[in-house]
Amino acid sequence: MNDRSKPRRPATFRLDDPGVVVTEADETTRLGRTTIQITPEPDPANLPVPIASSLPARRGFPWGALFWSGVAGLTLLGVGLGVVRLIEDLFARSESLGFVGLALASVTALALAVVTGREAFGLARLATIEKLHQRAAAVLASDDRKESRIIVQDLLKIAHQNPQLARARAALESHAGEIIDGADMIRLAERELMSPLDIEARRLVSSAAQKVSIVTAVSPRALIDVLFVFVASLRLIRQLAFLYGGRPGALGMIRLLRHVVAHLAITGGMAASDSLVQQMLGHGIAAKLSQRLGEGMLNGLLTARLGLAAIDVTRPLPFAALPPPKLSDLATDLLRKKDEEE
Repeated sequence: MNDRSKPRRPATFRLDDPGVVVTEADETTRLGRTTIQITPEPDPANLPVPIASSLPARRGFPWGALFWSGVAGLTLLGVGLGVVRLIEDLFARSESLGFVGLALASVTALALAVVTGREAFGLARLATIEKLHQRAAAVLASDDRKESRIIVQDLLKIAHQNPQLARARAALESHAGEIIDGADMIRLAERELMSPLDIEARRLVSSAAQKVSIVTAVSPRALIDVLFVFVASLRLIRQLAFLYGGRPGALGMIRLLRHVVAHLAITGGMAASDSLVQQMLGHGIAAKLSQRLGEGMLNGLLTARLGLAAIDVTRPLPFAALPPPKLSDLATDLLRKKDEEE
């Protein structure tokens, strides 16, 4: 065993002493016996923030998308040929009927083009918000000042359509030219723009959970419970997407629902809800409720957990400066509502 492995006795020294050497943690330097080595510890504030991806990465060739694209193309060609033959038959039978059929086909084609454009715009907007979330998470880890300004400008474009954020946008634009680090700029944008939206999002989730809890507690059929919970969940996800700047259509809702379910699977949301319910049952709260009220409370908590996952998916910025909403807070609101009903 050499001398360096023996513990050094406490001693006092000056930092400007030539016998004091400051080295990095990974630096290996052979020093003398009388030399004092100092290794500064890293500042926790300067450490990179670990950001976990909320969505699974896509791998492999998209065979499923290619299959459904081919099916859609063949279906569209078949419908088009059928419409052409129908119009030709109408013209052969009567010229007036042919023009009526041609006008109806033109109106249908125009409506289909508008609907397709809206769906494409909704999907593009959801993809923009998703990429903005990932870029902001990367800036929080890298502290890139230039990229943070670009993200803030993109965020202001999305928030421009919300009149409730006019004062927040003005306050954020006034800080755009100041010397602020990249991560701090993202946190500032989150505090200014996301704070009022998070309050409204929590209100929407709490309201949806209370409605589900009440309806499932008084409904006589399990099928009604399932249908109502499904419709309420879709409506909640759509409201949250519109709140944070998304404009999802039918295809956008399918994509959002898939992402929310994937987020629940990754974060173990159902297990968290079950542990919370078990904790409440252990404290004897459910003993004060009837069986139907207990089932309604459980359905309300699961709806609230789904809403929290939807917030994580639809929010354009990750939670860094503001605390994320917790299921325990929503459960407290739900139990308070139950006590008021009793």
